[in-house]
Amino acid sequence: MTGRPTKLDPSADPAVLLTADFSETARHLFSAGGVHATLTQVVQAAVDTIEGCDCAGVFVMADGVVTTSVHTDPIVVEVDALQHREREGPCLDAVFQEAPVYCSDLASDPRWPLFGPAAAAKGMRSLLALPLLGDDTPGALNLYARYPEAFGVVDRARGLLLAAVAGLAFSTARSHEDEARREMNLHVALATREVIGQAQGILMERERITADQAFDVLRRASQHLNVKLREVAQILIETGERPDTGAS
Repeated sequence: MTGRPTKLDPSADPAVLLTADFSETARHLFSAGGVHATLTQVVQAAVDTIEGCDCAGVFVMADGVVTTSVHTDPIVVEVDALQHREREGPCLDAVFQEAPVYCSDLASDPRWPLFGPAAAAKGMRSLLALPLLGDDTPGALNLYARYPEAFGVVDRARGLLLAAVAGLAFSTARSHEDEARREMNLHVALATREVIGQAQGILMERERITADQAFDVLRRASQHLNVKLREVAQILIETGERPDTGAS
């Protein structure tokens, strides 16, 4: 077993195609871990479970800029770059309109007269772009195929289901990363406060000054040496030497 969903027999009953292995796909997405790992699982699941999909990628918008964050084939980056350059394409439309966009033949679709023929020249003929909803960061799951009319009704339905679960998994992964980041920042802040407090205590005992006066010594040394306050405090603790404040 590979540990991930496998592509299904296209001759099977459509209802089976829509439901088989879907819970397993969702389980893998929600257990992937961080954002990058989750999105990597998403694009791999697209290739593994959607018959018409030859390669897949994810568009994510951050600070107004859309980037290709993960992909299953380098050609995805090349084709996505065409959309950036021409400022048109199904993936961009899916992100900004928050709606699925399907192109059965990029070579002749009049909606994207610049991007379409250029993408077809690179070997991509069909494209199914599906928005990732459920997170403050807009994005889209983009499925590429080398043949025109590659995504049938069942493929498009499976793509919609995958994108829906992927959006929730993406949002969950982001929340976990944000929580972990906040926890790390709290630990760093507490450690910094402890180091500075120790340095203040050394100065207070040695120079018979108040806590505010000791902190002012550290602050002036930090400014004079152009070194972070925590580093000044750490050096004092390790060396026992009074930091240089630049005072005459």
